[in-house]
Amino acid sequence: MLITSPVNAQLKRARRVRDGREPEVIFIEGERLCEECLRAELPLVAAFYGSAPTPRTQAIIEEVERRRCSLYESPAAVLETVSDTVHSQGIIILAERPRWDWGKLLASITSQAAGAALLVGLDAVQDPGNVGTIIRTAEGAGAQGLIALSGTVDIFAPKTLRGAMGSAFRLPVVAAETEELIAACRAAQIKLVATAGDGQTIYSDYDWRQPTLVILGNEANGISAGLMAQCDVRLRIPLRPPVNSLNVAAAGSVLLFEAARQRSQP
Repeated sequence: MLITSPVNAQLKRARRVRDGREPEVIFIEGERLCEECLRAELPLVAAFYGSAPTPRTQAIIEEVERRRCSLYESPAAVLETVSDTVHSQGIIILAERPRWDWGKLLASITSQAAGAALLVGLDAVQDPGNVGTIIRTAEGAGAQGLIALSGTVDIFAPKTLRGAMGSAFRLPVVAAETEELIAACRAAQIKLVATAGDGQTIYSDYDWRQPTLVILGNEANGISAGLMAQCDVRLRIPLRPPVNSLNVAAAGSVLLFEAARQRSQP
């Protein structure tokens, strides 16, 4: 179906999804992310494409058609009114938001034969680029899931998805409140590990082979005092003065790949 008016009802809905006003649906833009969405087999809601698709976009269009999803063609100028980027990337998919809960996530981890749990918790981390990078790093380091606590940016917002580069479609993500997180970890005997500049333990001295949930805190304020008080271990990353802290995504990368290094050893 061809759409030539920017006030078309379908395009209006796409903007609502883009802006987070239809939380059950997510906005996916660009060839790379749309390909990752299709590989992850997310349930599709609708798709929009420009009038002069590239061969790569054409392959996405054909797969969307095969899955019997509503498909809309629009001139480039019209598609620009929906795009979340400076220039439209020529292909947009609306898909159902992936949903996980604690029971589903913990059952998934328990059913895996190899290794103990490695999870990541985000305490009010607010920059979409940081969160996207952490999600991708967590998947790359072998973490089995991510828990977004209250105040954390929407994991499936367009900018966050671009930072995660497809990992958000595969890595289980659970939204939880702090009390719920603590109770679930205690019940499953998962260590709560915090990052702190004055931590007693150097991150590489911690035994990452035990069930662990590592918490990364807000960019400005770090981990909340209440949650910090409930943590079993406080880790620090030694830094040369005058540097006294790292970006939260950089700190997460250091910790998670140390965990991956230890877990890869016999």
